[in-house]
Amino acid sequence: MRSLSQVLAATAAQVPDRPAIVFGDAVIPYARLAGAVEALAAGLQRLGIGPGDRVALVMPNCPQFTMTYFAAARLGAVAVPFNPLLTPREAAQIVTDAGACVIVAVEPTAPLATAVAAQAPALEHTIIAGDTLPEGALAFDDLVATAPEGLPDPPGPDELAALLYTSGTTGAPKGAMLTHENLVSDAEASREAVTIEDDDIILAALPYFHSYGALVCMILPVLVGIPAVVLPRFESLPVLEALERTRATFFPAVPSMLAVLAAVKTDRVFDLSALRKCISGGAPLTERVRQGFEARYGAYILEGYGPTEASPVVSCNRSLQTRRITSVGPPLPGVEVEIRDEQGAALPLGEIGEICVRGRNVMRGYWNDAEQTAEALREGWLYTGDLGRADEDGYLYIVDRKKDLIIVGGINVYPREVEDCIAELDEVADVAVVGVKSHLHGERVRACIEVREGHTLRPNRVIEHCAERLAHYKVPRHVNVFDQLPRNAVGKVLKRQLREVPPEES
Repeated sequence: MRSLSQVLAATAAQVPDRPAIVFGDAVIPYARLAGAVEALAAGLQRLGIGPGDRVALVMPNCPQFTMTYFAAARLGAVAVPFNPLLTPREAAQIVTDAGACVIVAVEPTAPLATAVAAQAPALEHTIIAGDTLPEGALAFDDLVATAPEGLPDPPGPDELAALLYTSGTTGAPKGAMLTHENLVSDAEASREAVTIEDDDIILAALPYFHSYGALVCMILPVLVGIPAVVLPRFESLPVLEALERTRATFFPAVPSMLAVLAAVKTDRVFDLSALRKCISGGAPLTERVRQGFEARYGAYILEGYGPTEASPVVSCNRSLQTRRITSVGPPLPGVEVEIRDEQGAALPLGEIGEICVRGRNVMRGYWNDAEQTAEALREGWLYTGDLGRADEDGYLYIVDRKKDLIIVGGINVYPREVEDCIAELDEVADVAVVGVKSHLHGERVRACIEVREGHTLRPNRVIEHCAERLAHYKVPRHVNVFDQLPRNAVGKVLKRQLREVPPEES
């Protein structure tokens, strides 16, 4: 099994002049990308970055993201990407927990990087790609101009490559430790499962800070040696224009993206005849969205599944001819899936239980969290916390989430984090946060609040309070105010009952 840096080096040797990244008018061939990665790795090494050190990345999709990710991998360092929409407090918590010693950003995210640096004393260097450098920051371009000399041997496949902060339903985000073998094996299995060819072109609109976007839109193209048409963010018309202009053949997405594209209002008719297939993951795909997208654009959707802890792809439908609607497909080659009961025993075929996964794609564990690691990893199996069933041919069906995680546009939101934020308000006696189904976003966050006796509470006050402290996708879009929250006999709030209460628009 090769490391990520060895994968890039092999591809650059095989197809040096083939485009690796298409970003606006810029086209970066594989030879130039590999050279930039080697130079950046040498520049980071001169700053003292070495094997095992954590390198924080805060930027939208861009060439510098790919270069930094692979340069860290080349050194045996560990990439720690996070969402640039996080608040400085949220981002600093991740950077501090990871023990990152350097943070890399582009000009639009430089203010967040410098704010994080002010709150994370362990950060030794702030590196910015752009024309304007904040005081004390280092220039990305200067590091890329470093002579690529004196680099160590590439890391082994069992060394850590990435630390991805991922979902739980309680407490702070946990850092999933993914090795080179985890990521490369999952990319290889994904390529085989959905038959990525040498003439494919991937449209990369999924965020690279997310495990799905990183694996399918960044690592997979490098493995195959095909172009990635990189967009900094998802916007409906730019995505359609890019699909048409570049003749992209493969579009990985989350259901909220597909819903927006299916419903976009425009008089222009886009020629997407080159688009062969779309992959949908990150959240359940509704039949309404599938039918609407396929009818409008003529490209079919293959639904897949996987948590970050599995690098993340576990299963996927293979083709239009073999897909099963409402299923997320059979496991990838080399990946095992079992449906287990509460005691960890395998259930008979067709019965609903927890989805458990075993394979080379399963993480090493959670960063500095032995207790959560022991809960998730048992005798080589990853207990995903998702409920599902399998049919007689091994096709997997996701039934529900075992806990109360909310997924907004494919990004996980922890209810407790939002609840803790709302509980800071004096007027709040108790609060429960649940998900509300959304046609465009999969789910939206709803806050159900029991008001303290003698107080009143405006929904907008809750939203404003959260907006100052949380990333925008975590902020409740609906607020319900109760005199008393529904509870069971032991006083536990009945979230299932709250989900059935019609939301109040606020």
